[in-house]
Amino acid sequence: MKQTKFILSEKEMPTSWYNILPDLPKPLPPLLHPGTKEPTILPPPLFPSAIRDQEFSQERYIEIPEEVQEIYRTWRPTALHRAYRLEKALDTPAKIFFKYEGTSQAGSHKPNTAVAQAYYAKQDGIKRMTTETGAGQWGSALAMGCMFFGIELKVYMVKVSYNQKPYRRILMETWGAKCVPSPSPDTEIGRKILAEDPDSPGSLGIAISEAIEDAGPRDDTYYSIGSVINSVLLHQTINGLEAKKAMEKADAYPDIIVGCIGGGSNFAGLYLPFVKDKIEGKKQNLRIINVEPTACPSMTKGPYAWDYGDVAGMAPIVKMYTLGHTFIPPKIHAGGLRYHGMAPIICHLHHLGLVEAKAVPQVATFEAGIQFARTEGIVPAPEPNHAIRVVIDEALACKKSGESKTILLAHSGHGHFDMAAYDEYLSGRLEDYEYPDKLVKEALAQLPVVDYAEA
Repeated sequence: MKQTKFILSEKEMPTSWYNILPDLPKPLPPLLHPGTKEPTILPPPLFPSAIRDQEFSQERYIEIPEEVQEIYRTWRPTALHRAYRLEKALDTPAKIFFKYEGTSQAGSHKPNTAVAQAYYAKQDGIKRMTTETGAGQWGSALAMGCMFFGIELKVYMVKVSYNQKPYRRILMETWGAKCVPSPSPDTEIGRKILAEDPDSPGSLGIAISEAIEDAGPRDDTYYSIGSVINSVLLHQTINGLEAKKAMEKADAYPDIIVGCIGGGSNFAGLYLPFVKDKIEGKKQNLRIINVEPTACPSMTKGPYAWDYGDVAGMAPIVKMYTLGHTFIPPKIHAGGLRYHGMAPIICHLHHLGLVEAKAVPQVATFEAGIQFARTEGIVPAPEPNHAIRVVIDEALACKKSGESKTILLAHSGHGHFDMAAYDEYLSGRLEDYEYPDKLVKEALAQLPVVDYAEA
């Protein structure tokens, strides 16, 4: 009998996160203060003290608090699957594996950091948190994390997703959070944008600004972010550490690893423990493919430059591939992939030539998601559909060449709240969108002027 699932025992769940910072062949560029444009730390009033420490830590492995492990065990470890049915449908010699994060209570990978951040906020005596969310996966995950630790939460949800995905909002509210569409009348930046454009669809950059503005003046409130920063990617590495152990049980090692990127935490969490092998020279031929939408092509069209993390310029300036902090994304369904920039760690690894990036159009991703659902039985969220598209393309390339490569897919979550998007695809109403170079150039004209010179 073919073994289709490789499961770690509860005792095999990692008890530490992996921190790639000490293993990077060249140090990561620093954060710069949005005012002075000099190297800085995460803003002290906004983040838990432990998160600020983890952001720049040079410890290779950081212990997961027991209270966090206890909650993790309600859904972790997650399973590694062999996609035999997809392989058969494609008639490919490739071996396709996928690590599935859709079995958490929130249906995605996001609770891996949401639970940790809520725990650290509670340790600091915080009673309230604010955050932004795109498609709602992050907002619902943090709502769950805050529920576990008795913390009040306000979520600024990008307006287009707030309207497209009402069940994500309802899930947040079920766990006790308050969710409002962004831009909102609740903040100065929200009111300013609504005055300029009452029909603004919103963006993650706008929602970040609102959440930071809300948290900034309050002593009882921390701001929380679900992707991009180093500490968030750190928390997600529990998935990659599990994947390495599970691949050993399968007696396999990937030749190609594929995942979707918006801010980058899902995919980096899976591949950082593997890229360590590549840095050390053990697996130099390993390909790591970051997949983004053609509608929001930060890594494939954006320059590697200093930019603000939010629209209002309140967040630190970071070195990343960016479309410009004023970028307003089109209304594609992969709401989690609509950020103007990318995690600095992913950008740094790409700049060093250790990972690659590819952009794919929306309709082709849903075609791939449907094929995955009709072979493996799991309906993916619109975000991982982007990665599935590239996995299928790579598997078909193996068919053409006759090579039997091992492909590992980072499957970040299910699409049970995304049926409206699937309905648009199945009814033929879904359209592609490629972000015009002209609009990219206009947004990039607003990049901050930075004199900082890296060593």
